[in-house]
Amino acid sequence: MKMYESPRPIGDYLDKELDCPCGRRHYVPIKQVEIGPGALNKLPEAVRRLGYKRPWLLCDPITWKVAGERCQSLLREAGIEATAHILENLGFDESTLGEIVINLPADCDLMIGVGTGSITDMTRYSSFKLRLPCFTVATGAPMDGFAASIGILNVKGLKATLPAHSTQVIIGDTDILKGAPPRMTVAGFGDLIGKISCLNDWELARIINAEHYCAPIVALVRSCLDKVLSQTEKLENREPEALGLVMEGLVCSGAAISLYGNSRPASGAEHHLSHYWETIGEQRGTPFAMHGEQVAVGTGLVLSLAEALLEEEVDFGAAREAARRYDPAAWAREMERAYGPAAPEVLRMEAEADKNGTEGRLRRIDSMEKNWAAVRAQLKTLPSATWLRELLRRLGCPALPGDIGIDRTLLKDSLMVCKEIRPRYTIFQTVWDLGLLDKLSDRVIEKMD
Repeated sequence: MKMYESPRPIGDYLDKELDCPCGRRHYVPIKQVEIGPGALNKLPEAVRRLGYKRPWLLCDPITWKVAGERCQSLLREAGIEATAHILENLGFDESTLGEIVINLPADCDLMIGVGTGSITDMTRYSSFKLRLPCFTVATGAPMDGFAASIGILNVKGLKATLPAHSTQVIIGDTDILKGAPPRMTVAGFGDLIGKISCLNDWELARIINAEHYCAPIVALVRSCLDKVLSQTEKLENREPEALGLVMEGLVCSGAAISLYGNSRPASGAEHHLSHYWETIGEQRGTPFAMHGEQVAVGTGLVLSLAEALLEEEVDFGAAREAARRYDPAAWAREMERAYGPAAPEVLRMEAEADKNGTEGRLRRIDSMEKNWAAVRAQLKTLPSATWLRELLRRLGCPALPGDIGIDRTLLKDSLMVCKEIRPRYTIFQTVWDLGLLDKLSDRVIEKMD
């Protein structure tokens, strides 16, 4: 069938092949989404309807108490032989994957991740590698990975986006979600607000880099964001209905990732900042903040960078001279300093992508000069950084880098090198290509006081 011309309820996208004007066929393999009070009670029926007999629950010590034990009881009461495993390795890295493989029951035919971001990512990735289907039972709504077809894991000390598969069923019981710390819901809102930045990046990539673009998916993600933004008063008042709205928005955003086949619709420069902070935090042994909180702070920084770029009189000739002076060896030394133990993976990715090479950079500068009016018009569609930070403060979400422990030195590094954590085109690549990242980063930092 044809892709919808305008956004529809999430259920209309599930388990349907949709031929799109963008030239691709989109498909979300999720078969069921249940969000609302008492939704957990529908778990046994979903397991039985899809023909599974021996599900294996994957939890951590907290999510086991919050919902895992209840899941197991419901399944067993329904005559389904459910077993469970409580993870000990909570680094969500190679060790965690090994623990899952070692403890997997030989007769398991379904994995059920009970938790939020890291557990659901780990469940999707490990079940994908083990060629098993999976379900998701959410215990909080701090991120948009529930419906995604990727997994975010720590690999060789670096946050890595790996191929995975989508969960078949998502259950978001608001009776459980309301018991999560309010900070989790606010973090979920922070992850959603990041779509402002990532959709801007996709537009810039389309204009400058001729990247493939899907207007219906962009419209779907914007509708998810707009719906939640229209209900911020309920979020401020911590109304239970707001939990369902955030959860729906996060699932919708994740479904967009599955529709497109990668995280382009939901992740851009703001996530690069967050992933860099997560990498540095893990090296230091102390995380800075929750993922969604970091994304919210990162979105504010991206909006500030866009404002700084709009204020700049761009010299395309000087940009070309900067491109010709590029020194890959000096760049590599800077990555080794800024990324520490994670630098080898950054160097490997650049060797494959060559996103900083002079030839490609000159081509993009030519495209920018030709299309600069369109680039500026796109940047002017963005809301102000001040508006965003005021909104975040009202909701009790960190708004400035200092709110999450990012000092000026780390902030400078973050703005200068976070684009290297992924080969994806973002506004950071735009500003770097123009030879302005150092200058404009300083301007952004000056406004943080």
